[in-house]
Amino acid sequence: MAANRKSPLPDAEQLMTALIKQIKGNIKPGTGIIGIFTGGVWVAERLHAALGTEVPLGTIDIAFYRDDYVRRGLQGNVKPSDIPFDVNDRDIILVDDVLYTGRTIRAALNELFDYGRPGCVMLAALVDRGGRQLPVAPQFVGAELKVSDDELVSLEREPDGAMQLSIKPRAEVIGKK
Repeated sequence: MAANRKSPLPDAEQLMTALIKQIKGNIKPGTGIIGIFTGGVWVAERLHAALGTEVPLGTIDIAFYRDDYVRRGLQGNVKPSDIPFDVNDRDIILVDDVLYTGRTIRAALNELFDYGRPGCVMLAALVDRGGRQLPVAPQFVGAELKVSDDELVSLEREPDGAMQLSIKPRAEVIGKK
């Protein structure tokens, strides 16, 4: 956690409970849930189980759809996207862990539309940290969290599946890549 943080981070498990409650009344029987690797998939897995949807869980890795792909190159941990249902005319809940600039969501939408034309796409995020560069807004959000531009909010998952949030200096995280 950043040394200058004055208040503790929200509990990720409590945010999951709040997110489930928000979505529960807005989900239809044929709604598909798609998580964005990596943290968004963790959140989507939990939502899918809690909401008991009949449609299998989908996953997206947006590595090839990023607008900075040429600059960053291929990352070593790219996973295949898997959307095991027809997206055409289906309501979709796209799930990410931390919403920031909106660029990840733009890339996920580009990939999703390669699979077909959904009827409606709604966005769920465990945390909205602000700082949008694109006109993207979640319909469902666990919490809004204000952090400085030189910090990154990360979702981490324990071996038992429990999740927690952390904040790291951007320079520390970017330096590891």
